Amino acid sequence: MIIDAHAHIFPDKIAEKASDGISAFYDGMKMDSRGTLGELLKKGSEAGVDRFIVQSVATVPAQVPSINDFIAKSVKEHPDKLTGFGALHPDFEDIYGETERIISLGLRGIKLHSDFQGFDIDDEKAFPIYEAAEGRLPVLFHVGDNRSDRSSPERLLNIVKRFPKLTVIGAHFAGWSMWDRGAELFDHNGIYTDCSSSLYAMAPEHAAELIRKIGVHRVMWGTDYPMWNAKEELERFSKLPLSDRERELILSENARRILGEI
Repeated sequence: MIIDAHAHIFPDKIAEKASDGISAFYDGMKMDSRGTLGELLKKGSEAGVDRFIVQSVATVPAQVPSINDFIAKSVKEHPDKLTGFGALHPDFEDIYGETERIISLGLRGIKLHSDFQGFDIDDEKAFPIYEAAEGRLPVLFHVGDNRSDRSSPERLLNIVKRFPKLTVIGAHFAGWSMWDRGAELFDHNGIYTDCSSSLYAMAPEHAAELIRKIGVHRVMWGTDYPMWNAKEELERFSKLPLSDRERELILSENARRILGEI
């Protein structure tokens, strides 16, 4: 079984605009796809992916309910293929109420991208999100950006220490564009991670080293769709010097353990 643990989807009518916005944020980095669910399912299934953990980011508070409705509707339409994460924003007026609604919608986690959303991961105004999720829902954080300190691995470590019962997933080896820093801070130190938007930037031996440093039972495979597609990310992953057992853990078993049976 192969699970894509990190994929973003958008409603068809705004998908291309949303993908263009991601590209612009990352200084023109080319997107592989437009960000529609149909394209994700087609390309992923052709590459052999069995299930996708899908999410979207609320760049402003008003987007939170509609994103959660969209993700829940998508999961309901494709229950055999999708697991959904909900969206929250620190400035949303009813974080606790919306967390309850996220759970009632059957969504299995929360996605935050503080660089997009304009807050520091360890800003106290975000604490209600972590308090509402602690012991109930994992939180998938975008972590790392060498152009900003908002999502730094150090700030995430503050949250890990402040909320010890929170299930934390620090994306991109817990430090996009500063991968070694993330792995060093979280050397078997209480978080989970994924290897999305990372393998393109390093030698296979380096990626395997980071995986073992963080802990092979703590790493999931993902594409960061629409940034990359499953075929090329699986090809990159296949070049990593890992054992068959390590591959099984990263490609599916870790995600199923962390999120429960999916």
